[in-house]
Amino acid sequence: MMGSKSKLWTEMYDKYVVHTYSTLPVILNDTKSKGVEIWDMDGKKYLDFWAGYSALNLGHHHPETWKVLRNSGLVTRACYDRYLALLGKTISELVGFDAMILPKNSGAEGVESAIKTARMWAYRTGMVSRNQSEIIVMNHNFHGRTITVISFSSEKQYKNDFGPHTPGFIPVDYGDVKNIKKAITSNTIAVLMEPMQGEGGIIIPPVSYLNDVRALCDKHKILLILDEIQTGLGRTGKMFCYEHNGIKPDLLILGKSLCGGTPAILSLVVGRRDIMELWQPGDDGSTFGGNSAAAAVALETFNVLEKENLIKNSAELGEYFKNQLKEIKNPLIKEVRGKGLFIGIEFFPEAGGARKYVNKLIEKGILCKEAHEHVLRISPPLTIGKEHIDFFIEKFKEVLGG
Repeated sequence: MMGSKSKLWTEMYDKYVVHTYSTLPVILNDTKSKGVEIWDMDGKKYLDFWAGYSALNLGHHHPETWKVLRNSGLVTRACYDRYLALLGKTISELVGFDAMILPKNSGAEGVESAIKTARMWAYRTGMVSRNQSEIIVMNHNFHGRTITVISFSSEKQYKNDFGPHTPGFIPVDYGDVKNIKKAITSNTIAVLMEPMQGEGGIIIPPVSYLNDVRALCDKHKILLILDEIQTGLGRTGKMFCYEHNGIKPDLLILGKSLCGGTPAILSLVVGRRDIMELWQPGDDGSTFGGNSAAAAVALETFNVLEKENLIKNSAELGEYFKNQLKEIKNPLIKEVRGKGLFIGIEFFPEAGGARKYVNKLIEKGILCKEAHEHVLRISPPLTIGKEHIDFFIEKFKEVLGG
């Protein structure tokens, strides 16, 4: 039940803000949040097991990233910038291949820019005739909400009223490399996919899937583009999810948690040097993409991940969390799956949908979110402690039993 302050703000929100979200029944006072803890406008405390779709990997108001943000300013991209240079060097060393970065703002912009990069590479190297390129994509993907990105979504609501759609994408089912093999033609230039599908329901492909896709791309001399906007920066227990398979992409898309939960925003296309050097001045641009403040905060985000051993924390506590959930025996739960602190609890249809349990957990002081209709998505800040997980398990059992 909302208190009077929350009710006032939610009524104002409903009147003046377009309803593009199925909003959770809570209004948060983020000025008071810290780490895994957050309060609403009426003073009720919650534990955050959602982390803003993985944008808050470092938790709320991490002192180091916020300190950097307060001491940073904006520098136009038309000038050289030391922080962006350092960020490019840092990421090139982290990804394990000679790379360059193309900075943008949102994750969807990053995906759009990766598509542009792949098409530019294909045309400028003479791989395919101009305007004939095809990119293989996955059904049940989520890569953003721009016109081009929704054009290859399999969710009807995302695309039905927004045509005409951008051509050049071939959708296949996720998880079986044979589907990709059948879809490859002389015009295929790339495969674009998430190493784990997040909004699709925390879907983990078979163990060898990424290796098989990598080998297939190598065979046909096409690009492997991995969207790690949600799975990157420690979320799955590795710096990047593809590291679980010992492979490397040709293009990597990062976003969300790059700026450590601050209002600074940044996304990146990280690509092989021989591909990225094809870009020329005037081919692309972004007023705020890769601005000095965002780049400085992103550098500190990588520092915090290392100094606080948050990737190790994600791997170890993620395994503990998953095992604790699997020990819960309830006929409504179909499966518990995940890597690191990216976990999905799938319910059978007779459970009535995951949103019902989201709302019940809010009443118990826990914030989380559904992914598709029947999956409860668990993605807390990587700063989480065992005591927070134990609290979740206790309250989740109460919700199941209620």
